[in-house]
Amino acid sequence: MRAVPVWLRHALFIAALIGVWELAASQGLLDPAFFGRPSGIAAYLWKGFVTDGTLWRGYTLAGAVIAFVGGSVCAVATGLLFMVFPGFHRASEPYLTLLNAMPRIALAPLFLLWFGLGIGSKVAVGFSLTFFIVLSATVAGIRSVNSDHLVLPKALGATPRQVFTKVTLPSAVPVIFSGFRLGLIFALLGVVGAELIAAEHGLGQTLAYLQSTFSMDGVMGLLFLLAFLGLGITSLMNRLERALLDWQ
Repeated sequence: MRAVPVWLRHALFIAALIGVWELAASQGLLDPAFFGRPSGIAAYLWKGFVTDGTLWRGYTLAGAVIAFVGGSVCAVATGLLFMVFPGFHRASEPYLTLLNAMPRIALAPLFLLWFGLGIGSKVAVGFSLTFFIVLSATVAGIRSVNSDHLVLPKALGATPRQVFTKVTLPSAVPVIFSGFRLGLIFALLGVVGAELIAAEHGLGQTLAYLQSTFSMDGVMGLLFLLAFLGLGITSLMNRLERALLDWQ
């Protein structure tokens, strides 16, 4: 007897979980006012994606992408600068540690005051989260390069620039990509968190409204949507990393 495929086992488990959830809600074992019910969640998502299309508006995803790209570019540039000028790194490290220790979500009202209710304040929160994550990964990745891999090119006459571009940076890419993967998730979390506080558009703003009106089906539907967005982002980054590191 052939083994059951993994995807089929996952599908059966999810189907059974949804069935038990729906049955418990219909029998009153779970209060739909607090937990929602799968049929109501499906109806909300169908309306949001098919009937009126309100969930296709990409304010949240656009803000997360802008925050991730901006934060990652600045972080990698800063990390490379630190490696070129170690003294500058040592001098700025205490201040960066202090800034990184600040809870960015608690700073969201300040970003709202500076950048307004639009996408700018959401990007600022996501940027601040992404920057420090990718910066730490960049510095750690460059420092983790095996010293033996650096000695041989120098002995063969390679210039410092050639050693950095041909050995150090490619060897650090896996660790940097780990920072990218985590940074993209935190960019999305930062944007959604800022939208929950105050926003004109976005999934976070919609989530806050649904919570205030006790529409639990909508709340659960958006939570599942955000979870699948995070899963999709992680899968995409994993595929991109494998494609770029195919040479290893």
